[in-house]
Amino acid sequence: MKLWHCHNSRSLRVLWALDEMKLEYELHSMPFPPRFLEKSFLQLNPLGTVPYLEDGDVKLTESSAMLLYLAQQYQQNELCLAANHSEYGNFLNWLFQSDATLTFPQTLVLRYSQFEASARQSKQVSNDYALWFIARLKRLNEHLLKHDYLCADKFTIADIAVGYALYLGELLGLAQHYKPQTAAYLLRLKTRPSFINTVDIGKEVANYKIKAFTLDN
Repeated sequence: MKLWHCHNSRSLRVLWALDEMKLEYELHSMPFPPRFLEKSFLQLNPLGTVPYLEDGDVKLTESSAMLLYLAQQYQQNELCLAANHSEYGNFLNWLFQSDATLTFPQTLVLRYSQFEASARQSKQVSNDYALWFIARLKRLNEHLLKHDYLCADKFTIADIAVGYALYLGELLGLAQHYKPQTAAYLLRLKTRPSFINTVDIGKEVANYKIKAFTLDN
């Protein structure tokens, strides 16, 4: 198994999961964005995105899909829910909400507050999508009032997926807007040994540090 990774990108989800699962893999750390800084990577993944995972003939480009694939393929039952579990639908919803609803708006904050050339940066776009992200935490905030984890009262890959979105928000300076129960949940995830083991992987070749964004309410 091989994983291509950039520090603090969504590939952290996969590193974290691999460590939780104690699976062996070959790691390729790259500067970000690899489509510009590691041109040879495009021969493997024409999208130029990370993470990118190869496991034999299986080739994946979506972090949430990788988490589900690894948990099911390697029978990591403690980190997953069976399809006949009463909370399986909820489990899938959290897993996919982590990217489509919680990570996506933050990528636009990143792009229009710091990745684009200064002439193309937009305070309004960045602010609007930061507010969107905070607003979309409502369901999570309500859930965490009564639960320590997202599904079946145990830690699963859904927590890894959502946990990364919250961690990215922290890097962007948005964690000050988290509800107390959501901040406590993120801290609970960050103290897991596998998060600690993997969060700095790739830092040695990283060419960029995410800057905090000042939100105008």
